[in-house]
Amino acid sequence: MAKDSFLVGLIGAGVGPSLSPALHEREADRQGLRYLYRLIDIDALGVPPEAVGDLVRAARDLGFDGLNITHPCKQLVIGHLDALAPQAEALGAVNTVVFEDGRATGHNTDVTGFAASFARGLPDVPLERVVQLGAGGAGAAVAHAALTLGAERVTVVDALADRAAHLATALNRHFGEGRAAAAGPERLPALLAGADGVVHATPTGMAAHPGLPFPADLLRPELWVAEVVYRPLETELLRTARALGCATLDGGGMAVFQAADAFRLFTGREPGSARMLADIAELAGGVAAPGRTTR
Repeated sequence: MAKDSFLVGLIGAGVGPSLSPALHEREADRQGLRYLYRLIDIDALGVPPEAVGDLVRAARDLGFDGLNITHPCKQLVIGHLDALAPQAEALGAVNTVVFEDGRATGHNTDVTGFAASFARGLPDVPLERVVQLGAGGAGAAVAHAALTLGAERVTVVDALADRAAHLATALNRHFGEGRAAAAGPERLPALLAGADGVVHATPTGMAAHPGLPFPADLLRPELWVAEVVYRPLETELLRTARALGCATLDGGGMAVFQAADAFRLFTGREPGSARMLADIAELAGGVAAPGRTTR
């Protein structure tokens, strides 16, 4: 008989505002599953990120079916797992852990989530020269996704030069020399002037970090703009880009498709992605389900 009761959770810092519990539990309700999604906030627990191994072991012992992992534990958790899926191994980051037969296996659905959202929302944009802002955990995932989707070259821009260089080196090792490069913020005007599109993967634009990640006059109508931030769905960057006539993609699709992929891993059931896209639009206060906005 198929399992119909699941206990999962999210480990990270400051995860209280996460929409993951609602996304997972709403879809589970529609499928007639008993599904409990718990938040495990290391800030609230007063433990350091390095405690993630203890938390994973405790969750496994308590009968959890799986966990989502978010900042700042996506890399730290790897040493405490029994196996890694190829995507997670290539990326060096885990955002989903599945417990099965006493073993903990790490996956990364951020990569597949962004790739699915991009393919759906910006299916025919040029991908010769892509500029990406941000080389953190989300940035690593979306850069991998962009190159998987066929981007010829991704230039990673980050205020921390070492972080950008490390990511570019890892991308070139995985995808082939010359597919990625690193640059500092001072090169952004020249890079955007010659780019097909820009992927924004920093916290700027979130409710707690309002504003634009770069001057508005660097945007032009021919440039497509993809956002990772999903609260709010319409960031100042997207609002400014849309007003100029840029093709845009909000962060809601990545949030939904990574959650849908995790739901599938946890339950073995096929999630209703279209329903979950409507959920995120409602939960994040958007006016429409994520997708392409044309001129």
